[in-house]
Amino acid sequence: MEWHVTDAQSLAIIDREIGDHAFSPSEYEIVRRVIYATADFEYKYLVQFSDQALQAGAAALAARSTIIVDVPMLQVAIAPSIQATFANPVYCSMDALTRPQREKSRTAWGIATLAQRYPEGIFVVGQSQTALTTLVELIEIEEIKPALVIATPSGFLEADAAKERLQDSQIPHIRIEGRKGSAVVAAAILDGLVDLAWQAYGQEGNGHSWGH
Repeated sequence: MEWHVTDAQSLAIIDREIGDHAFSPSEYEIVRRVIYATADFEYKYLVQFSDQALQAGAAALAARSTIIVDVPMLQVAIAPSIQATFANPVYCSMDALTRPQREKSRTAWGIATLAQRYPEGIFVVGQSQTALTTLVELIEIEEIKPALVIATPSGFLEADAAKERLQDSQIPHIRIEGRKGSAVVAAAILDGLVDLAWQAYGQEGNGHSWGH
């Protein structure tokens, strides 16, 4: 994203209020983006990164991996930064042509259809609990092996359980702990990751430190 003076001032406030933390520089960049997008400092404790999540995600972006999102809002939100950098294809599960089924939502069927088409893609589930559950089920039976999963649906039982199962998988992922989350959070995470990847792999980049 393009930064303006007011953005810099807001980020300075965030930096001041967050204070000490144990994030790596790359992780911190993602966390502050989420807080900036939501004005909710609790995300300092809720954004969780699996081992190698940022490295795997950045490498997949640089390799032009396909990005699959669950809702149109995410597709629209991430389009400018993707088009300005790696130009990955972005598909929305709600646009996937699938036969209607009673027991699964349109979003869940769309995710399943696109997952089978792009089993090693980058999956961004911002809103749909059922889409996340479907994705986790496909990971567990080893039908797909995503390069990265970003999981931020809000919710109670089902979303919590799916995020826990994602944590147990060996798939690189960034997730929100607990009940909070939204497509806005997912967009902030992916936007931050695109910027980090562009610094590391893009034409302007000269390497990036991912570790602590």
